[in-house]
Amino acid sequence: MMSQSVAPRKLSRIAAAASFGVCIGPCFDRAYAQDFYAGKQVNIVVANTAGSGYDTYGRLLARHIAKYIPGKPTVIVQNMPGAGSIKATDYTVNVAPKDGTTFTLAMPGALVEPLTGDPTKFRYDPVKIAYIGTMDSGTRMCMTRPGSTIRSMDDARKNRTVMAATAIGSSAYDYPNFINAVAGTKFNVVSGYPGPGDLFLAAERGEAEGVCGIEYSTYMALRPGWLAGDKKGNPLVQLGLDVNPRVTALGFPPIWDFIKPEDKPLVELIVSQQVFQRPFLAPPETPAAQLKVLRTAFMAVLKDPELLEEAKKSSIELNPKSGEEVEALVKKIYGAPKSLIDQMAMAIRP
Repeated sequence: MMSQSVAPRKLSRIAAAASFGVCIGPCFDRAYAQDFYAGKQVNIVVANTAGSGYDTYGRLLARHIAKYIPGKPTVIVQNMPGAGSIKATDYTVNVAPKDGTTFTLAMPGALVEPLTGDPTKFRYDPVKIAYIGTMDSGTRMCMTRPGSTIRSMDDARKNRTVMAATAIGSSAYDYPNFINAVAGTKFNVVSGYPGPGDLFLAAERGEAEGVCGIEYSTYMALRPGWLAGDKKGNPLVQLGLDVNPRVTALGFPPIWDFIKPEDKPLVELIVSQQVFQRPFLAPPETPAAQLKVLRTAFMAVLKDPELLEEAKKSSIELNPKSGEEVEALVKKIYGAPKSLIDQMAMAIRP
């Protein structure tokens, strides 16, 4: 009888322990995060100039993400433009605190650049970076300013066309060069402008005919009038793995209409970076618990009704992907055949 009476009590204790065990991981994470982030300041480094499209995304996230981080820390934005966002990426990996209190919104070119450049010039390995997620997976476009005589890809194939760009490694620099290689255009890339707003100003001042490799959302934020209205610019081409119907309706034909079938794998490799068009990243040494908290908060805030309403009013495109998805794609890009990577390097660095 004693063994029969003890057995139920023992099973009850085991069940209770099992029930506690189910919660111990998540409960510990929440309690730890609450204790860790309470009273702290989280810094979001934006690797572009104030007022740029990237800055708009970074500040939108900063205004809302704290409510989804246990402990509700203060969140501020710090702008750190330079070298096509390589400066900010290097800072994130090598200088920034590695405790989950600092993460960076970089341009995808900074993550692809080490693939085609001299690896000894980079103090970070994109494959090892901790990715939090991307706010957008989008379409890039090339167009000329209102009033330009270069009005189509056929014109750009026949005439030398100056395109304003930021630094080497930025999409505004790499994309017109690779389009020259695969589509026979005659873009002449003039680099050195600080940020996207400066590119539009350069074109409007007559220093360049237009801009290339700029995201749809950046046009909408900085120059919506170039896309529609009395002072509409000239659409040349859209770039993305998939054709964007909204951009097509604005008159931008897809890059696939202008390339040879044998160049398709090369173009796919180059434009695949657009899947993580607004990537947020943290130091590789970020503790797993904090990275999990940030990844969870990131995906949650991008469903927040207030953020979504603000994004809608500001014409901000949101096509988020998780940190795990971004990490997998970066690894896939770096796993491409060397022959294809060499082709890519020649295309974007003529």
